Amino acid sequence: MMIRSDTAHGPFMSRYVTLLFAAACGMSVANIYFAQPILDDLSSEFSIDYSTIGILITITQIFYAVGLLLLVPLGDLLNQRRLIIGQMLLSMIALVIVGTASSSMALFAGMALVGLLAVVTQTLVAFAATMATPAERGRVVGMVTSGIVIGILLARSISGILTDLAGWRSIYLVSAAFMLLMVCALIRVLPNVERGVKSLSYPHLLRSVFMLFAQERILRIRAILALLIFTDFSILWTSLVLPLSAPPLSLSHTAIGAFGLAGVAGALAAARAGKLADRGYGQRTTGLSLILLLISWLLISCIERSLFALVIGIVLLDLAVQAVHVTNQSMILALRTEARSRLTAGYMVFYSIGSATGSITSTHIYAHYGWDGVCLLGASVSAIALLFWAMTSRATAAALK
Repeated sequence: MMIRSDTAHGPFMSRYVTLLFAAACGMSVANIYFAQPILDDLSSEFSIDYSTIGILITITQIFYAVGLLLLVPLGDLLNQRRLIIGQMLLSMIALVIVGTASSSMALFAGMALVGLLAVVTQTLVAFAATMATPAERGRVVGMVTSGIVIGILLARSISGILTDLAGWRSIYLVSAAFMLLMVCALIRVLPNVERGVKSLSYPHLLRSVFMLFAQERILRIRAILALLIFTDFSILWTSLVLPLSAPPLSLSHTAIGAFGLAGVAGALAAARAGKLADRGYGQRTTGLSLILLLISWLLISCIERSLFALVIGIVLLDLAVQAVHVTNQSMILALRTEARSRLTAGYMVFYSIGSATGSITSTHIYAHYGWDGVCLLGASVSAIALLFWAMTSRATAAALK
């Protein structure tokens, strides 16, 4: 059955379908984070110097950013059902390439494809917003984006467990099998949606992503907030392993991976932020979340004195970041029904910039100033985000009227 995009949603998007979207997003985005804990194994098997193997992560992230700009906007031009199914099937093939790679060339090519195709997560978010009614859109977007954050946080733990059980190749082959199962499930629930911008050429479609930034003040404001909060998110999760694995703590990799569960708890709690956005409390939610983000770094700085304080800090940080992220997406996806994929693509580019910035700066700061320096950096970024929110509150309120 073919229906138009502006009538794609039913009375309500069922909890089962929402959870299915969240699971598909989590599985897809996890594929680009599986390699981080197994770089030692990859370095040994393919005889790649450890200083060089890190490029594998960089290539994956670069191709993810390329996918955001080149693939995600296609959701406003093509049938989203076929686009999602096609990208997930190609992701499955890319995972098999990585899992069976016999040379470093095949490994790098496969990981580049994995990164490029992982952007199906953002097409799923935009499609979920299309399927949901306006009254439930924030709740649905909140649950689906929680799946993404949970996928990122659990990827490292799952990678370590599967590597210990059956070797690093099992990670990608198991993921490919689950992707196939997910495709079979999504085929049954995704409606065919006729796109309303078929006359738009692909080059014009890409140019319009930049035009949306010029036309939509909310998009500009929320994209900058995304850059700042995901810089903070990456500052923590990139560098956390360093003090935890070093004396006096000297925790095992299994114990370090368990801290990701604290982040999951925060991400799950933040799913309710979408409901608050549906009720018109998006700005208040953002302000309170940014205050919690700033407070979280005070607790995180107590890492050597109290691991309990660290856990509470991690929960608060992930709660705050996810709450702002959900609110951001709820706001921007309500701007233009016909341009949701392009709005998502433009917004997520700033997410990628923030993640990359946090990764690079946090390890550099830790090497020179230790964990106190990292916490000061994270708190400073949080303060800048809170100040920016306060400075743009009036502009946001005016744009939302």
